[in-house]
Amino acid sequence: MERRDDKKTFSAAVKSLKPKIVDYYIIRKYLGTFLFCLVLIITIAVVFDFTEKIDNFMEKAAPWQAIVFDYYPNFIPYFATLFAPLFVFISVIFFTSRMAANTEIIAILNSGMSFRRMMWPYFLAALAIGLIIFYLTNFIIPEANLKRLDFEDKYYRSRARRSNVDNIHRQAYKNVYVYIESFSPLYQRGRNFTIEKFNDEGKLVSKLSSPTVMWDTTSHKWTAINYVKREISDSGEIITRGDKIDTTLTVEPRDFSRDPSVVSTMTYRELNDYIDLLKLQGSEELKMFLVEKHRRYAGPFSVFILTLIGVSLSSRKIRGGIGMNIGIGLALSFSYILFQQFASQFSLKGNLSPMLAMWIPNLMYLVIALVLYKLAPK
Repeated sequence: MERRDDKKTFSAAVKSLKPKIVDYYIIRKYLGTFLFCLVLIITIAVVFDFTEKIDNFMEKAAPWQAIVFDYYPNFIPYFATLFAPLFVFISVIFFTSRMAANTEIIAILNSGMSFRRMMWPYFLAALAIGLIIFYLTNFIIPEANLKRLDFEDKYYRSRARRSNVDNIHRQAYKNVYVYIESFSPLYQRGRNFTIEKFNDEGKLVSKLSSPTVMWDTTSHKWTAINYVKREISDSGEIITRGDKIDTTLTVEPRDFSRDPSVVSTMTYRELNDYIDLLKLQGSEELKMFLVEKHRRYAGPFSVFILTLIGVSLSSRKIRGGIGMNIGIGLALSFSYILFQQFASQFSLKGNLSPMLAMWIPNLMYLVIALVLYKLAPK
């Protein structure tokens, strides 16, 4: 009997989720308002961006075709996905407040639909937006960012001259370690270069030393000048000297001092592959790429949290009207973005785990969302 009751309860729950006219109405309102806010805010952002950069464009003779067809078509997707959770929040606050002001929420609840059931179409729309954000962020936006940054380097800001990088320690392969005392990105030349190879027991088996190492941009190999190679075994030590020797390593000059913006130009697969390489090398830049990886997961999930907060806040008719709800919503959404930036800096500059740093804002605002949900009218 209990199994039959459970089956009936489950089937009734599934049946209650069957789309209704009011569900299509809410989804249409949600997506329509979201697109309207997106277009409106992006238009304003493009105008402000163009106003700020027009002097640089004119000074560096940027072709108008490149501005119109190369830069802004790649700037718009980047900006849209970066602030999509904020647009979602504003959209939910706006159209739900309008529905509450027009007593549509009361009519929906009086028709027999529970507040929990009314959340279903909101979450369906949020799921669609979240999946689109995840796909764009991981597979489309990186290529757009590459073109956008390349345009900015040519016509907006010049590449800063890169300074020398000191005390470079990397793991090239298993039990193989590379050290360069100082490397000049400008001349692609390093000073006091060593490669040390150990066995599985941790004993040194070979060491190559060179006062100068150069990176060959054509062959993508390192050339050690005036090298000394020591090979150590139980029978003794063999020392070899030479003018130069080429070495193939997993370490490249671009790995020493990457521009922080380069992380946004990597697709999902490229980012994961590069993280594996940085783990192998023991690079200090690993945190920056891990933060980006977890941000790409946490960002789409925040759409659900901000949707729940937005509905819980705006489903009640209050004396201040829509303006009060929008003001509260903006304060919460900007505080969320600010807190997320603080958490990422704590991870990059401190000992906070990148995964924890990116998910702490979501967890904290999830608690806020659940509290507001409990206080929302049922």
